[in-house]
Amino acid sequence: MKDTAKIRLKKKKLLLVSLIGVLLVLLFLNYTIGLGDYRKTEAPCLFCDIANKSLLPKLEYETDEYVIFKDKYPASTHHYLAVPKLHFESIKVLNRSHVGLVQRMHNGMVEFLIAKGIDTSKAVIGYHIPPFISQKHLHLHGISPPSEMSFWNRISFMSPSFWFKSSQNTLDSLKRLDL
Repeated sequence: MKDTAKIRLKKKKLLLVSLIGVLLVLLFLNYTIGLGDYRKTEAPCLFCDIANKSLLPKLEYETDEYVIFKDKYPASTHHYLAVPKLHFESIKVLNRSHVGLVQRMHNGMVEFLIAKGIDTSKAVIGYHIPPFISQKHLHLHGISPPSEMSFWNRISFMSPSFWFKSSQNTLDSLKRLDL
């Protein structure tokens, strides 16, 4: 009886890993084949519109360089995005010259979360890595508490992983890049 239970558990784990693998392949294919090169399209950028106040969700915080607003599909009770006013597709297009911007966005998100009474040592603060991005505009996630995240959101925002990188790891990587 115990052997069949172990076999069933192994099958369930194998199925879960297989489903995650298929999902990752589909996301990759959608990004590379389905969406194509964003520079060839004239489609407006949702986050550019929000950052430049053409589209108005409630901005929680604003500087000359970036805005912070609540995520439309929150992964937890507190889920905010810091979006630069200048358009950058993702962290992959940044270099060492962008360290200042990324550092200011990080510091701003941390200060914002602290002002909301959130323990930032337990918060998830980071970036998705292409092709695992929902919007082709750089955006920093600030999420808390992780304990309220669903199973899938915990996977989606798991750091370190090849699809999500903490803000500090992003800064460290940028500092090692050429200009």
